[in-house]
Amino acid sequence: MLHATVTRATPSVPKGPTMATANKLSIIPCGAMTADLTWLLLKPGVSIKPRQEKDSPIDWVDVPTHCVLVETDEGKLLWDTSCPADWESRWKPTGLQDFFPYDKAGPDDYLDSRLNQMGVGLDEIDYVVLSHLHFDHAGNAQMFKNTNAKLICSDREKEFALNFEGDFNGAHLKADYEGLNWETVSGDVDLLPGVKLIQTPGHTVGCMSMQVDLPDSGSMIFTSDAVYMGDSYGPPAAPAAIVNNLEQWFSSVEKLRGIQERTGAKMIFGHDANQIHELRTAPEGSYT
Repeated sequence: MLHATVTRATPSVPKGPTMATANKLSIIPCGAMTADLTWLLLKPGVSIKPRQEKDSPIDWVDVPTHCVLVETDEGKLLWDTSCPADWESRWKPTGLQDFFPYDKAGPDDYLDSRLNQMGVGLDEIDYVVLSHLHFDHAGNAQMFKNTNAKLICSDREKEFALNFEGDFNGAHLKADYEGLNWETVSGDVDLLPGVKLIQTPGHTVGCMSMQVDLPDSGSMIFTSDAVYMGDSYGPPAAPAAIVNNLEQWFSSVEKLRGIQERTGAKMIFGHDANQIHELRTAPEGSYT
């Protein structure tokens, strides 16, 4: 298990000159999947349909996917790895390619291309942190197998994802992450200067969010799939179809809301098709 400081809920402390911060943050857009909106936002009386029926009267929407590169005095951290270029064949055993086709992404959108556009080599990345191990977040984790990067996920996520029978379970696909050397964290963890990992289970057993404190931009919280989109956040919070534990999901959303209220953090949701276009994104844009 990764040795890191486990933090507990404490009163908010106003930012001062001695508060540890990261140096730079780049949001890396990696194109979009498309899917029935019901996967992201439950609506009464609507059934989920595959892409073969997306011309019927249902709401098929863009499901953007992104990664985050955080630069600190103690190393560079990559948050999530998006979807793989070979998604159609890799996902075929699961059927996910029909419900979440990664069909609004091209060669320039894939993670390796984005990193090249940013001038960032794989050997420059010190930490790869996976919010959880679903197919659209861990899809390029194998890219870091022969690098010096530390691969990190929640201890509960690792326990589940590597120990079910068969090659896949729901959106967990072992081909994405099996055979890698995973280090784990437990509880809320201050991992690097200005970078905190926040346990937000519910979507999966070990889903995490990330808070980054920056000197100019202040706090930013990356919810991953703890909150899919602004419409999910509310209030009131509205769950999605893919939730492992609904009680934990609601608790995690309110935990994030409490942190936001104390810190004034900007919330960056996991798959918000409107928000992604409002952000400064790499390779041109960044936050400091």
